[in-house]
This record gives sequence, C-alpha cells and structure tokens, in this order.
Amino acid sequence: MTEIYRNYKECTTILCPINISNVLEIKLFYTFIQYLKNQHIMTQKQILQFIFFLVVFTSFSNVLTAQSLKQVKPEEVGFSTERLTYLTKTFQQYSKDKELAGSVILVARHGKVAYFEADGYQDVTQNIPMQKNSMFRIASQTKAIVSVGIMMLQEEGKLLISDPVGKYIPEFKETTVAVAKEDGSYDVVAAKRPITIHDLLTHTSGVGYGGGVAAKEWEKAGIQGWYFADRKEPIQETVKKMASLPFEAQPGEKFVYGYNTDILGAIIEIVSGSNLDNFLHTKILNPLQMGDTYFYVPADKSKRVATVYSATEDGIEKAPVEGTMVSQGNYVSGPKTSFSGGAGLVSTANDYARFLQMMLNKGTLDGQRILSRKSVELMTTNNLSEAKFTTTGAVGFGLGFTVLEDLGKRGTLGSVGEYGWGGAYHSTYWVDPAEDLLVVYFTQLIPANGLDDHDKLRALIYQAIED
Repeated sequence: MTEIYRNYKECTTILCPINISNVLEIKLFYTFIQYLKNQHIMTQKQILQFIFFLVVFTSFSNVLTAQSLKQVKPEEVGFSTERLTYLTKTFQQYSKDKELAGSVILVARHGKVAYFEADGYQDVTQNIPMQKNSMFRIASQTKAIVSVGIMMLQEEGKLLISDPVGKYIPEFKETTVAVAKEDGSYDVVAAKRPITIHDLLTHTSGVGYGGGVAAKEWEKAGIQGWYFADRKEPIQETVKKMASLPFEAQPGEKFVYGYNTDILGAIIEIVSGSNLDNFLHTKILNPLQMGDTYFYVPADKSKRVATVYSATEDGIEKAPVEGTMVSQGNYVSGPKTSFSGGAGLVSTANDYARFLQMMLNKGTLDGQRILSRKSVELMTTNNLSEAKFTTTGAVGFGLGFTVLEDLGKRGTLGSVGEYGWGGAYHSTYWVDPAEDLLVVYFTQLIPANGLDDHDKLRALIYQAIED
C-alpha cells in the first residue's frame, strides 16, 4: 500500500499540476484505495490506472470550470445590447479621429462578460488591428496585484501590515523628511516615527516618485519616476538606496503617491525568499490562470504588445523606442533584473479581469482561494483618516485601491463602495460590488492631454444597465 501511495503522489505531482485532494479529501481517498486492495476488487496495476484516469479527469474538469468570465449576451446579465452600441461607436470615433490608436474594453457582470471589444490599431504604422488578446503595459495597475501579495503573506503569518518596514529592510529603521523653507531651500529632519507596511499600502509613508523640494537629491541618485524596466539593478538594491534620501512628508500625515508599492515588492522578496516575478506567478498569476501577465514579455508573444503613442496637437504620434517613461519601454528585451511592484507588469484585458473577478468574489476564483473575505474587505475600505486622498472627501484609499465614499460629491455614475485605479499609459479599471460589475479599459497613450475617454467610458457603461 505504501508503494501505491508513493506512486499516487508521483502521478499527481509529475503528470498533473492539479492535486487530487481538490476532488476528494486525501485521507478518505487513501482509505478508499486501501479498501479496493484489501477486498481484491482491483489489482495494484488497476488501482494505479484508476488514479491516473482520475488525475487526468480532474485536470480536464478544472479547465472546463475555469470559465467564470465566459462571454454571454448582454441581456443575460442585465445590459442592453442596443444601448451598448453607444459605447462601441464612441470608441470607434476616438480611433477615427486619431485621438487613440486603439483600445480594448471588457465589461463583466455577475461573473460573465457582457461586453468585450477591441477597436482601432495595435500599431497604426504597421496597420496591425487591435486584438482582444493584445498585451498592454499596465504600469500602476501592478500595484493592486502586489498589494494582494502582501496580504497573502499576512494571512500566512509571515508578516503583519502594522510591522515597521525596518523590520525587513534595516535601512528603513530611521528615515528623513525634507521640510520646505520660505526661501525655497529645505531642512532635512528625522521622521517622527517608523514607516509601516500599512503606510506603504495606503501611500501615506511620505515616499513620492523622487519629487518634492529635495528632487535634486533623488535625481542625483538616479531614482525618479516609476519606470524601472531598463534597470540592471535588483529592486531590493534600488529600494535600499531610497531609504537614504529625504522623503516628501512625515509618515501617516499625507497621501503621497510614489514608490510605496515598489518597496512592498522588495518586502515580498525578503519575506518569501523568492524574487517578485516568481512569487507573483506562483501565488497569484498561475492560480488565476493569468497566462499573459509578465514583467518581461517572452519573445514569442512580443508581437502582441501594443505600441505606445503620445497625444499631440495634431493627433497622436508613436512614442520613442528608447527613453524612460514616455517611450516603448524595455518590457521585452530589458535586463529582466528589476521587478517593479509599483509599475512593472504587462497584461491583457482578460487576465486583468480574472484578477478583478477574484477580488469581486471576495478572494476566490474557479475554486482557487487567493485571499480571505476579510482581507478583501479591508483592502477595499477607506483606510485614510487625517491623510486625505481628495479635498472633497468623495474618494478614499484602501490598501491598493481608491474607494468611492460619496457618489454625489464625485458627481459621476457609479456606486458607493466602488474601488479601482489605473495606469500611466492611460489604462483604467474599477470594480462595483453593488452592481456585481467590473470594467477593464486598456489603451497605450502617454501623455493623454486631457482626453475625456475615461469619463465617457463610465457614462456609457452605466447607461446600458437595464435591470
């Protein structure tokens, strides 16, 4: 029987990544197999054949059931097909008017896709149409995924989000803040308290993107802006250098958008003992079947990466190949060394929708539990108190997401409790639990120069809801 069990384990480990204990409790299964042998119902060879068949069947059934985002007729999930044509025509017009090269929009409700359209061109010059599986630099949309990674480590007992960052990165035990003076100079003072992981999750650590009154010091250190894909230096080394530079505000006193999630990525590496790329694929991307999400796109998928454009007075123009933030970026041929938790991933609309559906499902998708319900609740609740995200107080910030608190003060369609964010290349997304709705919008435009597509996207999706 020991040999049968050993062969069973080899079968499930080598031949199939799906452990059979997802179908039957392992102890009960073991007892069942032992019964078959003791009663001479099956020979050892027949038992092994049975196990092999069950493993293959389990794998196949998982593939069949991993379709929580199957596309259906809009009416099946409460949308009007006719009214969604306004959305289609509007975004086709953006491409025709050369305000956008192209875009992909995915709208899902009740776990099913009601609208999934690709419009315009992935590359205008080469006349390559945009495809539903085109790949996009999602920049700051990486932050939500990495924030989930931190919460997973808390759930495993490997850290607490109340922990000081210095517990894991000693360079952060004592940090400084640049305080502006009336004559335009500044003083560098000690931080009033240690920065915590919670500060990083809420962007209240005081760490910006190398700006503020001490911007020249950050420039001299070669750390400014969110783009890291061309760096040959591992993210941990870059983050340690940040700790020696003066930050923009005291911990907990102000919302300062910056390198917070890159620092979280470094913490993940230190705590897990794995680089961020491996950690995310093992713990989040692979379990959610996000097979087109990478820090650096494999060569055989590179032709699917959408071209970056910049808005000009005369329409759009292709961004330079070389450069830092306003360029095509080194997301294919880069050094593959710096894994930016704040802005490094490339993904597809379908992949990102799977991640959002997991969040909308309170931490689970297709039988894979990524987070607990209570972690999702904390992440999607406003965590700011004295530090404000907006002056009106309409929108707060959770752990990786903005959170809508007052619909009227914001003045655009949506629901209280809605959460989301976006990326530097003009992508955006949101999740609306009240409507059981998620939206992914990908395009590649930087800078966008005040284009109103985000507002129209929101208006045209909500106006199409009928139930």
